[in-house]
Amino acid sequence: MSSTKALVILAIAASGFSGALHAQTVLNVYGPGGPAPAMLEAAKAFGTTHSISVNVVAGPTPQWVEKAKQDADIIFSGSENMLGDFAKALPGAFEMKDAYPLYLRPAAILVRPGNPKNIRGFRDLLAPNIKVLTVAGAGQTGLWEDVAGRTGDIAIVRAFRKNMVFPEAANSGAAKEQWTRQTDIDAWLIWNIWQVANPDLAQVVEMDEPFRIYRDAGVVLTRKGKTEPQAAAFVEYLKSPAGQKIFARWGWDARRAANVSSAQPAGR
Repeated sequence: MSSTKALVILAIAASGFSGALHAQTVLNVYGPGGPAPAMLEAAKAFGTTHSISVNVVAGPTPQWVEKAKQDADIIFSGSENMLGDFAKALPGAFEMKDAYPLYLRPAAILVRPGNPKNIRGFRDLLAPNIKVLTVAGAGQTGLWEDVAGRTGDIAIVRAFRKNMVFPEAANSGAAKEQWTRQTDIDAWLIWNIWQVANPDLAQVVEMDEPFRIYRDAGVVLTRKGKTEPQAAAFVEYLKSPAGQKIFARWGWDARRAANVSSAQPAGR
């Protein structure tokens, strides 16, 4: 082999090796639509800083579960019951004990722009001839019952249920379509973040005490993700002050809690 030909072969080989070293890492992140706007912004910011691609796929579980079985590095959720459903849909993909609750968001009341029914709090939803949209699945399983039952007054539960629109929406995306289509619905019981992401669609009325409840967005590394250092780094970014700021912009409560591990048991 001539020396010139050998040099060409070495140059090609070196070029390929260098390309492999600098190949862009792709992280695959899957979860529901609720936390998606914040997750997408965080993925873009992290990806830009670390020169990798963070591919976020969000929406109803059937749309992504089969793909997630093959390549998911990270799963995020909109509630603990939803995370449990993901564990069943992705058997063996991750350990429930490894999940980390990121941030909370409160239940809220969404009303038509201008608030034509002058709804100011939860008890206004109990008035006659008020139509309330609720969601029966995903991260809102049991939401309306938790809210209405907060005081232990069965009369409130009965009055609220009487004003519910049936059948209930299967998930928040379906509820959004129904809210848009069925304009005689007066209020929508859902998480505050949906109004933040859709400001022209509805006006938010803050849930008043004692009816306000919260649920968290959790995140967990899959078995595959545990082998990818950048996946762990992205989870740490979500927990960081930069991640907190992003989630706060999308309506999530990013307040830091006290260090409960150092708290003393009651009575000491």
